Amino acid sequence: MGGIAANVVGLLDGGAQSKVYSSLDGPIENLSILRKSLLFAELSNISYLPRTEAGYLAYEIGLPEIRYYDNDGAQAYIFANKWDTVVTCRGTQPDDWNDLKADLDLKRANAETVGWVHRGFKQEVDDLWPRLEQALVNNTRTLWFAGHSLGAAMAAICAGRCKLSYIKSNPHALFTYGSPRVGNSRYVNHCQLEAYRWVNNNDIVTRVPPAWLGFRHKGQEVYLNAYGKIRRLTWFQRFKDRWHGFFRSLKERKFDPFSDHSITQYVGHIRAAVEEDEAISLRATYATNPRFAPPAAAPLRRAA
Repeated sequence: MGGIAANVVGLLDGGAQSKVYSSLDGPIENLSILRKSLLFAELSNISYLPRTEAGYLAYEIGLPEIRYYDNDGAQAYIFANKWDTVVTCRGTQPDDWNDLKADLDLKRANAETVGWVHRGFKQEVDDLWPRLEQALVNNTRTLWFAGHSLGAAMAAICAGRCKLSYIKSNPHALFTYGSPRVGNSRYVNHCQLEAYRWVNNNDIVTRVPPAWLGFRHKGQEVYLNAYGKIRRLTWFQRFKDRWHGFFRSLKERKFDPFSDHSITQYVGHIRAAVEEDEAISLRATYATNPRFAPPAAAPLRRAA
């Protein structure tokens, strides 16, 4: 059973990419929502990497301070510079039985606030929280939380705990990618904070645990359609879009519910959205005043 589960999770999460495109030369708050989303997707991606490699890529982005936490298979990074601190929780490791147990444990546990939360996700956070709390208690920089898959659920729980704890620096925002449902409606709505939840077309993890068991999502959804474009769709439009993505993936010899969960897909789609958005803004500026060439946002760096 453990080997089967590991293979399934390995197909779901895929592998991290050892390259980044974001580059910081000031506070994260100065970035657009899309640029922030790309940054946190890339940090979620590199959180799967070993400390040395993750540290090198974070340095390339402009976050030279790095701390790594691991307790009984629950893992997180803190990346920082003089303006910002980012807590990024690592998603499921297919060879880590502790992670697999957390994913598969659908029982409920009383939350530390109100309502109930997914017991497996809560246990992962319980393993890490004392050390994260100690690291953040004296933080004076703008604080962000991010994560992918299991790491997204952990980041949501961590951000809520931080907001309601004695830690002076409240979470500025939460960005998650391919997040499962975390807890019941009382729990996810109790702690109010800015949160963006990215969903890539048929990503199967975003549909579990099932809503009919009472589980709900945390954060404002940002949906990527079958072509990787950001869209707001009605229920029926999304139904058609998901079937379109599914059949399209079969032609490419992929299984959409699994491949759409890959963090590298999230990074690629958001990067394309950033480039398209900034190209449109630049064309609009030239159309308004063709003689004036304003400085464009820093171009996305090409990986070596």
